[in-house]
Amino acid sequence: MSAPFRIDLRDVSTFPTRRDEAWRRSDLRRALPNPVEPAPDLARPSEGGPFAAVRAEETTFANGRLPDGGVFARLRLTDAPHRLRFVTSAEQGGWQAGVDVVVPAGVAATLLETYEGQGGYVGSVLLSFSLEAGASLERIVLMDEPSEAVSISASTVALGASARFAQTVVATGARLQRHETHLMHPGEAVTVRMDGLYLLSEARHADLTTVVVHEGGGGTSQVCKGVVTDRARAVFQGQIVVKPGADGTDARMRHDALLLSDTAEVDAKPELEIYADDVSCAHGNTVGALDDEALFYIASRGVPEAQARALLMQGFIGEVAERIAHEGAREVLAAFAAKRLEALT
Repeated sequence: MSAPFRIDLRDVSTFPTRRDEAWRRSDLRRALPNPVEPAPDLARPSEGGPFAAVRAEETTFANGRLPDGGVFARLRLTDAPHRLRFVTSAEQGGWQAGVDVVVPAGVAATLLETYEGQGGYVGSVLLSFSLEAGASLERIVLMDEPSEAVSISASTVALGASARFAQTVVATGARLQRHETHLMHPGEAVTVRMDGLYLLSEARHADLTTVVVHEGGGGTSQVCKGVVTDRARAVFQGQIVVKPGADGTDARMRHDALLLSDTAEVDAKPELEIYADDVSCAHGNTVGALDDEALFYIASRGVPEAQARALLMQGFIGEVAERIAHEGAREVLAAFAAKRLEALT
């Protein structure tokens, strides 16, 4: 199974560059030419964050540290939702942290994962997910960070028999913001959904990268959508590998993006590598502007142009939020996306 790039913020030689294919469109060495000093201690933030409306247990890293000063957490989830927050406030400096998440057999868990902050900090977190047999996890990630931050979140996912894994990532970008997920699909009645949404403006950069390796047959569904304006840049890299013997694999991947300005950029790289015969796999990719005919049709009904554009964009991205099973989290993300779209227009 492929694994995330091992990064040590104290050692520039570990920073990937354009020469590393998986990072060719997100040059970390260019964004961080020097080693990063540790961020200062941060007072404990109040509970809640973006998902405060959802009743849940909570684990919070403040400038990369837990309340006891540690930088590593082990979470054993239950049927109750759990908030995992990375809160940063630093004009410079950075942090690295690690989280191991276990979902016991038969448990249906929800993880509400947020990246919040202010300043020009650098944050890097490595997460490991392990779902035991028959376990279910819906992971919902909101990356809402300042424009000067550099933020890297990398995850590995291991699944037991009959496990169900669903992921939705919403990114608003930063100086460089990257969320990557590496998942091993064992077959054995496992189902996987991995969705993404990016809403970018100014000169923000967001990179959503996923790698799914099918060692056995089973289902994978992936939808990623985005809206980009000003001089922002989005990167979508989705790779599905079907290994020999993974007969019965059914893998679908789609990426669609809207460009709202001539200076915005979207780099999309959907990939299928298939080494088995009895499979059903497909991917699609579109990048374009708003449909002028649809915009004219709505405007001709007396709807102001700005509102008509907003309605079209809400319809365009709505599918991602609608696929979220947890009602409270779905409502939070839908409201967040609508507000963010207003800022883009």
